[in-house]
Amino acid sequence: MSQRVNIKKAAPAGYAAVVKLESYLPSTRIAPLHHELIRIRASQINGCTYCIDKHTQDALAQGASLRKLFALTNWRETDFFTEEEQAILAVTEEVTLIHQGLSDETYARAAKVFDEGYIAELIMAVIVINAWNRIGVSTHMKPALD
Repeated sequence: MSQRVNIKKAAPAGYAAVVKLESYLPSTRIAPLHHELIRIRASQINGCTYCIDKHTQDALAQGASLRKLFALTNWRETDFFTEEEQAILAVTEEVTLIHQGLSDETYARAAKVFDEGYIAELIMAVIVINAWNRIGVSTHMKPALD
């Protein structure tokens, strides 16, 4: 693959705007580990290797089990995820794949466990990682090998 544009250098104001949006996330009620599950799952769907690598490491630092992380792509078929995590992952997938829409069923599932403010924060968290994924994938960002 050829070298691609460095968005941070070539469009610093735009990059700073995404960083500013990211800086909003710690003020939400979403637990840090849940943020990482959102980031990893969206990054898996979008094929962003850089973000998968980064956020998997961050999730491990937050105390996520390897077993849960290994099962994340197939979360519906396991009992490893709480009701809240299942709602978060369902919303993450549908907002990431927005051309299919956020279904009434998934929204109702989230509304059973979260209030409107939390759902809004959840949607914003998914939007932010999707922005980063689009930067990472379109510019061929790759994780550094240690």
